[in-house]
Amino acid sequence: MSENDPALTRAWVLLPEIRKDEQSRTPAHALEEAVALGEAMPGLEIIGSEIVKLKKPHAGMLFGKGKLDEIKERLEAGEVELVLIDGPVSPVQQRNLEKKWGVKILDRTGLILEIFSDRARTREGVLQVEMAALSYQRTRLVRAWTHLERQRGGLGFVGGPGETQIEADRRAIDDQLVRLRRQLSKVVKTRELHRKSRAKVPYPIVALVGYTNAGKSTLFNRLTGADVFAKDMLFATLDPTMRKVTLGESGLEVIMSDTVGFISNLPTELVAAFRATLEEVLSADLILHVRDIAHSESEAQAKDVTKILESLGINDETPLFEVLNKTDLLEPEDKEAVETQAARSETVFAVSSITGDGLESLLAAVAEALQASAKTEALSLSFAEGRKRAWLFAQGVVEDERQTDEGYTLKVRWTRKQSEQFARL
Repeated sequence: MSENDPALTRAWVLLPEIRKDEQSRTPAHALEEAVALGEAMPGLEIIGSEIVKLKKPHAGMLFGKGKLDEIKERLEAGEVELVLIDGPVSPVQQRNLEKKWGVKILDRTGLILEIFSDRARTREGVLQVEMAALSYQRTRLVRAWTHLERQRGGLGFVGGPGETQIEADRRAIDDQLVRLRRQLSKVVKTRELHRKSRAKVPYPIVALVGYTNAGKSTLFNRLTGADVFAKDMLFATLDPTMRKVTLGESGLEVIMSDTVGFISNLPTELVAAFRATLEEVLSADLILHVRDIAHSESEAQAKDVTKILESLGINDETPLFEVLNKTDLLEPEDKEAVETQAARSETVFAVSSITGDGLESLLAAVAEALQASAKTEALSLSFAEGRKRAWLFAQGVVEDERQTDEGYTLKVRWTRKQSEQFARL
């Protein structure tokens, strides 16, 4: 598209920097990420961005009077139609800023919801986004919608027309949320059936997690030969993808799962809504935490990912490897330092999903960890427990079996997850 293409919406990015805030990353990099979020939304042309320092947020307008006028001049000069504010903006602040500047305002939550809405492809993903958007919209019904000013008929028992319409809108949203939850429960049941059918196949699950744009999908494509959409763009992929892959010389077959990228300050509506799409991580036998080691904020991003994994309930029992990706983007001396760092640990690996450097060692270590996690145990089953016996053989975990007067004595070698699945039979 050309610069003057009428289909593009001219946008400006503002990052409010509140001085008292303890920020894990520098404002410059936070602004860079905010701009990248804007660029990830189709139809937007980011023509400018700036950091706005604040002692404290103004209750009604977010910014002080002088700063409001100063920004307005820049917006008018650039013929800006949309302002993206990287942070929370209350409904009142949004209404007042739109009135003052004569532009549309979108905060961080609203923008991420827009991106997710544009990217969701599976039925479940679409429903999750729609529910998150409605939950977000429900909290913003105090805005001056034009239809709130219409006079309404009735018996005169209600208050003002606006208040009545807000309540009607809220009820309509609640009804829609109930309908979506019903639809989603059906989709989730279908996915549960798929998961159960996968559970019958004796393949361990390896889940890729990481900050958005860390290169998970590129690594996934390299390892599995899949063609998952991979691009230097935030949230390039949303819906989880699974493929069977053979781990190098070991010949061990696993299911590899690519998940949605994490991001700092993920809207609470989306944390709840996308919990289901991350359930594959909860059932994984091993997690690969993919990091963009060439990014200057790599450490801060890693902390954000760890925080989200903890909130999902990932415990220390699930093995986790740290994959320091994009070594091909480092200077030779930096690359050497990262490789030396990785060599000191059995759970850290320096790789490049573009060149393939380090992947052989990673796959060998994954195979070794999965095989080492299997334990040998003795089981006794009665003749009446034929279903359990059939399950063990279907899983391929039986190493030896002997018939007794009461039933069967079996020697099994299985993973922790298989042991838990057997206990639930």
